[in-house]
Parts: sequence; structure tokens; C-alpha cells
Amino acid sequence: MEKSTVLSLGNQTVRIDVGELVGYRVSENEFIHQKGSPGWRSSDTEMFPIIGPTNKANFRVLTPMGEAIQDQHGLLREMQYEVTQQTAAKVVFTKRYKANTVVHNSKFPQKSSEETLSWPYDFEFTKTFQLIDNGLEISFKIAGKIGMPYMLGYHPAFNLHTASATIKTNVKSISIAEVLAVGSSALHVPNCKKMVLSDRQPLEITTTGFTSFMLWTEVSNMVCIEPITFYPYAVAQENLHEGFSTLDGNSKEYTVFLKPLHN
Repeated sequence: MEKSTVLSLGNQTVRIDVGELVGYRVSENEFIHQKGSPGWRSSDTEMFPIIGPTNKANFRVLTPMGEAIQDQHGLLREMQYEVTQQTAAKVVFTKRYKANTVVHNSKFPQKSSEETLSWPYDFEFTKTFQLIDNGLEISFKIAGKIGMPYMLGYHPAFNLHTASATIKTNVKSISIAEVLAVGSSALHVPNCKKMVLSDRQPLEITTTGFTSFMLWTEVSNMVCIEPITFYPYAVAQENLHEGFSTLDGNSKEYTVFLKPLHN
């Protein structure tokens, strides 16, 4: 059974189901894609410890500790969060993994030949939601063994309320038609840490730690604006390991800040 969490501050309300952001409403405007609407069965997830598909590499990813069995976007999303801290405007969720623990793959057997997934390193992954006066901060902390390789991507989906919605960086404007045209591989926006989803009410998305974005959708009523540490389609699937970052003994922290703007 899903355990729902509601955060509120002023005219902002956040709804979370077991670590998944299912609602961010400011006054009457809902920014998050709603499950059941056309486009995607989810509303947000994390891509970890790899980003991207692995089927053409026989679901194997090379690590310094040998090959790991990973399906698309890794195994973190197959694990359950637990609440480790909560206040009226903040909640912390944690997932802990023991090296080589077998995790069931929800894509099996319809979309994958691999029934189980595993990773050869211990890790602890923390996801925090915190409302402040001018927006919502979503932060991630990764802790694990020195030398553990990883990629991280955050995969939220946003409602589109108007047909003229665009995504703006400091150098260009991207139409939803352009995102649709790229298809499943997602549109890469390199060297970018801030975007504005220009819609009925604009939303500024600012990141720290991440290096770029991917944009994806298959419908006109939602778009995924995804901060990433590596764009997986830059290499062949058997070479995904080329995109790994590495833990150095200290925890790594990443943030995404959602700031509603006035028209």
C-alpha cells in the first residue's frame, strides 16, 4: 500500500508517494504530470547507478568489480524508500543496498529477459524534498565505497497546460515538437544547469552537481526535463562505463530547485 506524504508552505503543496513526487501545486497550478494521464505511467524517478538502456549490451555494465546486471536506468527504482525524517515542509527518504543483493526486475518478462538485477557495491541513497518560500528543493546524496562508479539522473515529468509551451535555456528556446522528434533517445542539452519551462505559469529548474539535461516526451501534454551526470547515447551501450563518475570517500550531493515564476 502506498504511503502518501503531504508537505505545505504558504500557497505551495507537495504530494509524495513512497518517495515519488506525484504533485507540486502552487495556488491552482499543478506542475507535475499526473499518473493516468497520457504520456508516462510515473511522475518521477531516479536513474542510478546507470542512465540509459542496456539491452543491446545483454544487460551487462562493466565496473571495476566486474560486470553488473542492470536494466534501463539502473536498479534503484526497483527498491523501496523508507522515510527517515519528516517535518511539515521537509521529508527525507532513504534506500540502502548491500553489494550483490538480488533485486527483482519489474520489466521481466514483458520488456526484459533479465528476471533479477544486481550491483557489486554497497550504497546508501538519500532523496530529500524541502519547501522554502519561493520553491521546492529536491536533493540527492550518494554514499558508498571509495571507487564506486555511478551515473545519476533525475527523471521528473511536468504537465503542459498550453499548446505553446517551450523550454528555454540562456541561449535558446526548445519547442515540444523538437523534443517529440528526437524520440526515445531524448534530446540532449549539454553544459546546462538551468532551464525555464515556459507555460501557463513558468517554472525555473536550476541544478547543482548535474552537468546537462535530457528532454523526453511522446505526447503533447507532458514533458520530462531530466538533469543528468552523463548522456548515455553518447556511447555504445557496451561502453556505458565510460560515463561513470566515481565516489572518492565523501558523499556526493546533487540538487534540483523548482521555482515558480510570474508571467
